[in-house]
Amino acid sequence: MSFRPFTSESYSENDRLEAWRDVLSAVGLQPSAGSTVQTGHATASRRNAEGVVLARLAAGSQAVSPLSHVADDMPIVLLPIEDGVTLRTHAGHQIISTGQLILLPRKGDWSVAFQRDMRTVVLSVTSEAFHGRKVGKPVFDEVRVLAPGGFTEVFSRTLEAAARNIETLSDTEWAAVAQSLADLLPTFVRAPAKEAGGTATQAAILHRLCQAIERKLDDPDLTPARVAEAEGISERYLQKLFEGSGSSFTHYLRERRLQRTSAELSSPAEAHHSISEIAYRNGFNDSAHFSRAFRHRFGLSPREFRQQEIERATACAAAAGQRGWPQQALAQLRSHHPLAGARKSIAPLPPELVSPCTEGEHRHHHLSVEASRVHWGYFSRSLAPQTEVNSGDTITIETLTQHASDDPARMITGDAGAESVFHWTRNAKNVDRRGAGPMDASVYGRGAGEGFGVHICTGPVAVRDAQPGDVLEVRILDIVPRPSRNPDFEGQVFGSSVAAWWGYHYNELLAAPQLREAVTIYEIFASHEGDPDETPHARALYSYRWEPQTDPFGVLHSTYDYPGVPVVPGSVKRRHNVLDGIRIPLRPHFGVIAVAPREVDFVDSIPPSYFGGNLDNWRLGKGSTVYLPVSVPGALLSVGDPHATQGDGELGGTAIECSMTGTFQLVLHKKADLAGRVFADLTYPLIETATDWVLTGFSHPNYLAEFGAKGQSEVYATSSLDLAMKDAFRKMRRFLMNIKGLSEDEAIALMSAAVDFGVTQVVDGNWGVHAILSKRLFEGARPS
Repeated sequence: MSFRPFTSESYSENDRLEAWRDVLSAVGLQPSAGSTVQTGHATASRRNAEGVVLARLAAGSQAVSPLSHVADDMPIVLLPIEDGVTLRTHAGHQIISTGQLILLPRKGDWSVAFQRDMRTVVLSVTSEAFHGRKVGKPVFDEVRVLAPGGFTEVFSRTLEAAARNIETLSDTEWAAVAQSLADLLPTFVRAPAKEAGGTATQAAILHRLCQAIERKLDDPDLTPARVAEAEGISERYLQKLFEGSGSSFTHYLRERRLQRTSAELSSPAEAHHSISEIAYRNGFNDSAHFSRAFRHRFGLSPREFRQQEIERATACAAAAGQRGWPQQALAQLRSHHPLAGARKSIAPLPPELVSPCTEGEHRHHHLSVEASRVHWGYFSRSLAPQTEVNSGDTITIETLTQHASDDPARMITGDAGAESVFHWTRNAKNVDRRGAGPMDASVYGRGAGEGFGVHICTGPVAVRDAQPGDVLEVRILDIVPRPSRNPDFEGQVFGSSVAAWWGYHYNELLAAPQLREAVTIYEIFASHEGDPDETPHARALYSYRWEPQTDPFGVLHSTYDYPGVPVVPGSVKRRHNVLDGIRIPLRPHFGVIAVAPREVDFVDSIPPSYFGGNLDNWRLGKGSTVYLPVSVPGALLSVGDPHATQGDGELGGTAIECSMTGTFQLVLHKKADLAGRVFADLTYPLIETATDWVLTGFSHPNYLAEFGAKGQSEVYATSSLDLAMKDAFRKMRRFLMNIKGLSEDEAIALMSAAVDFGVTQVVDGNWGVHAILSKRLFEGARPS
């Protein structure tokens, strides 16, 4: 009765496909012949009992079929977690919706295709689970698709709950659950209704027709005649094919449009679009007709349906103590309509933003900070680049801390760039979106973007010729603090640190009030012309406890829940002589260095991941380098969250946050040239210092792929140091075996003796553990 976690992070690129085949075979499946299996990030949680295997799978798009050599009477049970699933049988193709349960025979000509990503629960029960008991000979020689409701819904919910808690059940509890699932399954034993016949040719044509309709769902004038003409068949034959599958062209088209509109009305990521806009882009050009059809299908008007989904999402999480998207709020984060692909493309830069250079010549660029050059609280593959550079070019990037508003007089006043970004009055807000949440603040009402992401990021910077699969090397050449421009403090440097409600300490406070947030303002002493031997350091000036602040738009912020809210002078009580006599050594670095993620358009800037982001590792200072896997054309590099210093763990929720300017050299390594390099097969941010390799581990190495549409909620709810430590261990094992040529036993021996594992942070939603490998260990090693 073992629990077997799987992650692609454990394997080199060449070994991932075979390892994934082993995962599928454990539940009686295999990749379909001729189908392409995406060998990117994949995870699986599976647990065995006698005759029972339960698995929760998350991977890229692919098709699966039965293992030909496995013979048993009991079916394979498949429960898709997201839409985008197509079932192929001898009778044709069928679109499978979330909530439908599929019973699949162990033999036969069928396949299940996951068009976007595979995200499903699979149950495999064999006769061994019944310990010799007779349960009646099942009739499972045909695929069956069961709609939600009645016993099917009871079984599906039991199956989903078991898969969701598979890791936390004790052996005794798991044994009981496994046996219960096995005992429930034979209840489905009854002869299925006879399916409509059809030849393989007819099935292929029907599948092609369905794909053509999917591509044209946004066309309000789509007709059977137009589709038939485009596919080279008669309209009468088209109608006959649909009738043979138990449907009709009109019914299928309306159902797919309604399914898509319901998904988008459920999605907070679509909250800034009106109901009419959503209906129109899904092929409904008559609002009254759409409302009637929607009500008939779902029992609610579109407006009532959307409001219900908002209320359901909000009820699942308390407003206080929720930093990212609330649980269940991300019903469908992906945009499924055809325009989504168009948004990915990067428009050519205007000539004034492109620096001409001859081949082999490297140029220097400068990206100053102002409202039009930053994106606040999110990353996006759809952002237009602020400038474009060649591989090898250097660039100076000015960055601001989002905590400058903790003391506006010292960190904003007189600074034209900071004033531009932070400008917020009753009538105007220069940077309105702050976070990846809905623009109408329909979840918590905090403000545009909801603070689901907080960092001010300068950029993005496009790297010419960068393509997915490449690696971007970011060399940090220099970091300079940004001094105050206020005449009262001119030339001085300040920073802020907040012991906030998202800090690890928050529920462990001893003194009253036990739920409180404290802000400490520091002066930064980065250089000392009069005393060059004095170590650069920070000294606390004063602190204050957060008091409810009303922002310029009139929203009350009882906690530090939205970035850039100006603290009104006199609204807080300053406490001086804090940390008296203590000098904190500086470790200047950038908390955020990120390329754009590929999965969705708006990604919360707080949880780090494979694309970098909010790494919060102080080793990313002057002289260090970070290697990032490129996922979108141009790479789209953004930099922000500058820190004067930070301890490992970042326990209170922040570092000493201080505006800084960095100078970087960007070097692009093409995928074809990666073999033999230390960053070959890179799937995570890899840090290099003069003395060490630093590998970054996370609770969820790619939470967007692992959890899909609900990733930006689930990552906050499920992170732990245990998971982060396992990820750091797996990545270091892979590094030592594939890059340094050690055997697995050698790698584990070396890790135990010489690799330092440390807690990076426990406050960023996706908790981090880093692994430090000294370069000196291999100075006398034989070549691998």
